[in-house]
Amino acid sequence: MTMTGARFGKACRRFAVGALFLLLLSPAARAAETPSAVERGAYLVKAAGCISCHTDRKGKGAPLAGGHALKTPFGTYYSPNITPDAKTGIGGWSDQDFLNALWKGVAPDGDDYFPVFPYTTYTKMRRADALAIKAYLFSLKPVAKANTPHDVSAPFGWRWPMTFWKWLYFTEARHVPPPGADAALVRGAYLVEALAHCAECHTPRNFAGALDHDMWMAGTRDGPDGEIAPNITPAPKTGIGEWSADEIVTLLREGVKPDYDDIQGVMGEAIEDGLAHLTDSDLAAIATYVLSLPAIENDVESKP
Repeated sequence: MTMTGARFGKACRRFAVGALFLLLLSPAARAAETPSAVERGAYLVKAAGCISCHTDRKGKGAPLAGGHALKTPFGTYYSPNITPDAKTGIGGWSDQDFLNALWKGVAPDGDDYFPVFPYTTYTKMRRADALAIKAYLFSLKPVAKANTPHDVSAPFGWRWPMTFWKWLYFTEARHVPPPGADAALVRGAYLVEALAHCAECHTPRNFAGALDHDMWMAGTRDGPDGEIAPNITPAPKTGIGEWSADEIVTLLREGVKPDYDDIQGVMGEAIEDGLAHLTDSDLAAIATYVLSLPAIENDVESKP
């Protein structure tokens, strides 16, 4: 029994459609639709604020090559080179070295990092996100630039007391979503608490430099570089209780407050180099999270 030309053509079309359908279901096709680890890492680096902290913009340094000075009440700390240079950067780090730095605050040589590096926040980062950041950093051109020694007086420049500091003030733990929260709040909490490390600047610290969790996000006069970090809880008088979610998104994307004043300094750099590049949905999630915080009245803007 022979097949007519019309029936043969119809069968061929069905075969082609079926083959295309199977191809789209294949692992290779699905992988093509999924961003690579490097692409995801590039986005997460912006979300985590790595560029503004690890780039010496005043000295016209190469991106992520370190040397950015961070003035604190304890002295001036300088960010390290996190390009994949084997000698002066992180080119010799393994995946576990990278995870130990972010999750535990421990360098490959076993030394403890000072908490000016926000591992107290990054410890909440998911493994896949941390390794995607590493994949992106390792895709960059290595920059040979030695790290600048910290300008910090004793005892704040000593490493050995960090063992006791961590015992008192640090707990390694991955992020736990707020119970019963919707998707936007879960995403916003992860972005703020594990990546963007907003609390590291906007929460007061005690005499030992540990965050005061009773004043979470309530602002401080002793922010980075001696700047005031404003109260970003939804407190109606001294916080952002009168702001809408759209106004928060506009600030994070464009660096403009509801009164049309523009953001400068450390926060301006954090927006320009990082937050402005996030998706609308992620910025909206951050706004959702911030507006969900307990309102704490704390006037840091007026003179003491």
